[in-house]
Amino acid sequence: MTGRAGNAFDRTEKKHRAERENRRPIYLDNAATTWPKPMGVARALEESLELYGANPGRSSYTMAEDTLLKVLHCRSAVGNFFGLAEPERVVFTPGCTWSINTVLKGCLRRGDHVVISDMEHNAVVRPLHALEQRGISVTRAHLFEGDPERTVASFRAALRRNTRMIFCTGASNVFGLRAPVKQLGELCRKQGILLGVDAAQSAGITEAESDTYAADFICAPAHKGLYGTMGLGLLLVCGDTLPEPLAEGGTGSLSALRSQPPELPDRLESGTLNVPAICALEAGIGFLTTIGPDALRRHEYGITSMLYDGLSGIDGTTLYTAPINSEWHVPLISFNIGDMGSETAAAMLAERNIAVRAGFHCAYDAHTVMGTHRRGTVRICPSAFTTEMEAVRFLDAVREICRRV
Repeated sequence: MTGRAGNAFDRTEKKHRAERENRRPIYLDNAATTWPKPMGVARALEESLELYGANPGRSSYTMAEDTLLKVLHCRSAVGNFFGLAEPERVVFTPGCTWSINTVLKGCLRRGDHVVISDMEHNAVVRPLHALEQRGISVTRAHLFEGDPERTVASFRAALRRNTRMIFCTGASNVFGLRAPVKQLGELCRKQGILLGVDAAQSAGITEAESDTYAADFICAPAHKGLYGTMGLGLLLVCGDTLPEPLAEGGTGSLSALRSQPPELPDRLESGTLNVPAICALEAGIGFLTTIGPDALRRHEYGITSMLYDGLSGIDGTTLYTAPINSEWHVPLISFNIGDMGSETAAAMLAERNIAVRAGFHCAYDAHTVMGTHRRGTVRICPSAFTTEMEAVRFLDAVREICRRV
C-alpha cells in the first residue's frame, strides 16, 4: 500500500499496536498455556503455511518432500531435547491427553492393576475411571512434598501381584509438587512394571533427560513449557513396550496392509499430522535451547520465589506449600484470599488486567488431598517472559484486594 492511504494505514496499525500493548495483561496462567510465544514460534507458523503446506510422506513432489524432511527434522530436535537417541520414538499426537489415553488404554488389560498419585489431572483420572468399568483396578499413592523416600514407599506399598504400571504426574498442575520420577523408575525396573509420566507441567522445566531415562512413556503437550502451540502433544516411547494404537488409519506407509503398521512412529500416528504446530514446537524448543535450560529455570524460579515471598507477607492470603524449591516444586503457586471463592478472586484480578486460573484446575483429587475441595485455588505461574515489575504489580493488586475484603 502506497501514498497517503498507505501512510494512514501505517498510522492506524501503529495506533492499534500501541493500544494492544497497553491492554496486554499481566499473564500468569502459563501452567495452562504459555503466552506470549517466542517470536520464532510465530515465524515458524507463518513459514510452515508458506513452505510446508503439503501432506508429509504421501507424495514425491517438491513441497511434499520438503514437508516430510521438515517433520523429520522437528522429530529429531524433540528427540535430542529429551535425550532420545532414536527419533522414531517421538510420536506426535493431537495433545497430551491423547498421549496419556494411548498409554493407559494401549497397555492395560482386564485384570491389570495400576498405581497413580493422589494429585493426578483428569487426563489420567477419567481414562482410568473408564477402564475400571472394563476390569482394571486403580490404587492411589500419596505424593509427599519434598520427601521422595516417603513417596516411593507409598507407591511401593500400593503394588500388587497384578500391578502392570505406575502412572504418575511429573508435577502437580495445582500445587506444583514434583514427583520423584527417577526413584519411581528404579522401583518399576526392580518390580518389572511400566512407568508412565504425565509431563504436562514438567516438560521444558525439569531436567528432561533424567525423566526420559527413568520412564517407559512420557506424555507432554507442546503449548506449555515447550513454548509451542495448542493442538499438538508428544508421546515419547522410551522403553521396549509399545502400546496398542488408540486409533488406526492412514499413515502414508504400507498402504496395502489392512492392519496398522507395526513400527514407530506410524504405529501410533494415523491421519494427517499437524505440521504447523510441529514446526512451532521445533521453534519453541530452539528458544529453550538458545536461552539455556539453567538460565530459564533461574529466571522462572526467581520470579516464583518473589511471588511466594510477597504473598506470604500479605495478611489474608493462604498458601498451601512450603517455599518454592526447584527440587520439590515446579514454578507454580496456588493460593486463596481470605474466605473469598477462588473464582471471585480471579475475577477481581481480571478487572485489574491480571490473568490467572481459578477453580479446581481439572484435578479435583489434588484439592481433596489438600483440603481446598470446596472453593479451589487461585493459581499463578510465570514464564520466561514474566518480569519482576509484573510480579510487583500483581502483588500490589492482591494487597489492594485484601484491604477491601
